Amino acid sequence: MADKIYPINPAKIGNQNGFRLPQSFFKDYPHLANASGYLQVLSDNTLLVKLDTNNTNNDDEDESVMLSLFLDFLMQDAIKNPDKLVMYTQEMSEEIDDLVANVEIGE
Repeated sequence: MADKIYPINPAKIGNQNGFRLPQSFFKDYPHLANASGYLQVLSDNTLLVKLDTNNTNNDDEDESVMLSLFLDFLMQDAIKNPDKLVMYTQEMSEEIDDLVANVEIGE
């Protein structure tokens, strides 16, 4: 186990609070960049982080975070500029249905 210590700083991630790790950590341990896991509180100032390194493909989670950030942005804009909101109409719905009528979604 390495003895190197990495500083962390508080960070806002969407509407949640988190911690920011320095880039040097990910340079030293690139396989942990997309790892998920859990955090255990051992005492008021001691945390244990356990990462799952067997499944580091978090594309769905990344997309979920991006969607969440986008929706947060839209909500903030709607609250700041309520006069720009327009009611969603049946005509708009029909126009969208026409646009996506022959679109196939695949993986």
